[in-house]
Amino acid sequence: MTDPCETLAFDQTRLDKVRALREKGIDLYPPTFDRKNTIADIRTKFAGITHEKSEESVSTAGRLYIIRNHGKTIFADLGDENGKIQLYIRKADLGDEAFDFFNQFIERGDFVGVTGHVFRTKLGEITIWVDTLTLLSKAVCSLPEKFHGLTDVEKRYRQRYVDLIVNDDTRQGFRNRSRILSSIRRYLTERDFLEFETPILQPVYGGANARPFTTFHNCLGQKLFLRIAPELYLKRLVVGGFERVFEIARNFRNEDIDTHHNPEFTMVEIYWAYHDVYDMMDLTEDFLATLVQEVHGSHEIKFEDITISFNKPLHRLSMADAVKEYAGIDIFAHSVDELRALAVQNRLKDTDKPQTQREFLVYFFENMVEEKLVQPTFIYDFPVENSPLAKRHRTKEGFTERFELFIYGMEIANGFSELNDPIDQKERFEAQDRKRQLGDLEAQMIDYDYINALGYGMPPTGGVGIGIDRLVMLLTGNNSIKEVILFPSMKSVQAEGEEAAGKDKPGTEPASKN
Repeated sequence: MTDPCETLAFDQTRLDKVRALREKGIDLYPPTFDRKNTIADIRTKFAGITHEKSEESVSTAGRLYIIRNHGKTIFADLGDENGKIQLYIRKADLGDEAFDFFNQFIERGDFVGVTGHVFRTKLGEITIWVDTLTLLSKAVCSLPEKFHGLTDVEKRYRQRYVDLIVNDDTRQGFRNRSRILSSIRRYLTERDFLEFETPILQPVYGGANARPFTTFHNCLGQKLFLRIAPELYLKRLVVGGFERVFEIARNFRNEDIDTHHNPEFTMVEIYWAYHDVYDMMDLTEDFLATLVQEVHGSHEIKFEDITISFNKPLHRLSMADAVKEYAGIDIFAHSVDELRALAVQNRLKDTDKPQTQREFLVYFFENMVEEKLVQPTFIYDFPVENSPLAKRHRTKEGFTERFELFIYGMEIANGFSELNDPIDQKERFEAQDRKRQLGDLEAQMIDYDYINALGYGMPPTGGVGIGIDRLVMLLTGNNSIKEVILFPSMKSVQAEGEEAAGKDKPGTEPASKN
């Protein structure tokens, strides 16, 4: 097993300085500092400053990024959340003892507080002429090389805190994510939707076809699941009388990790009583157009080398028409045997799995169409077999009133006319459960309490779930989901050591086979 201490990046030279400072009785980590000005405040207030020192003093704090020593003077860059400013430190102003203390013990990465006056250097740089300097936090790990920042992708994801310290683009990207989430909340609350919080630990998982994470509650003495979607609980609220509800939810699915998938991810799910799948397409369309306009000032964005347009109306195609247009296959003009031969001809995998025309429809769509849907496109009319929570189509036998929105080959949204017939729901859950019993790890369980809730009556309702992480990828120009999740799921260094040793962690039970 890997010793966790071996993963620490403590620098011995810095540890020696910590020991020396403590022997001197110096507090390396004081509890507070009277910061009267942020760096952004100083830059704004003194934007017109000349070479003369300001009469007004300032007090600010932050992390030291660059230190340039010129003997009896030092220039340093101080940074806080919103920017950096130059410090000018003179031995004549600070005094011999304080200046020598800085030279001997202060390094890049340390937090300091300073007071002083503002002036503009001959090179035009707004600078603080330092009068006093206080060590606020001694860093015992060294920052990456100052000119190149942190470029190791693996380390950027594992140690996001370092990535945020040294890469301004990373910090700005997550600032944008926070603002996007605020915009989503504002859009929905301005339209009278109420935000609720539903359970993450659930006795029955549901709301999507996915393999769950399992845990055990010692007090209750029962197995619980991390939610794969908040859907069934939000619809319980509609049963209870709330007509416009949403949740920005963290979901957990025990699935593969790639550029579009992370086991822990964020969605917004929205339910609207007395509306249907077509209303939810309209809502999603307006939601995205409004958000893109707010973030980019336009309904068009650049993603890699493609211009993506969110101008309304967005393109809409039935799944059958999409397969016909993009794959050249008219599903219902062929027998099952002919469709299987076409699958073999196109060198697709698992050609033995689909058993009906509708199953082949989904099969060809997923294998030959999805990745070609670059511009925002609503795909609607899904077969009933893979839509256990959607209402049956009002005119097309064997289909449901369901849509998915694809952008740049990624599924961004999934919406229904919600199934509110408790008898039909029970039968569909039972069909899913039969698949689960036969080994389908992504099939849904039977949620009898949810069926019971529908038995009390749910009004006609439209619902949609929108993937926040993939949406942020598009809006911030990132092609990997790990770039927009602060702490993406990765195998820990300790876990890798355990796997190599062929040992389980002490005190844990074997993983469930379910």
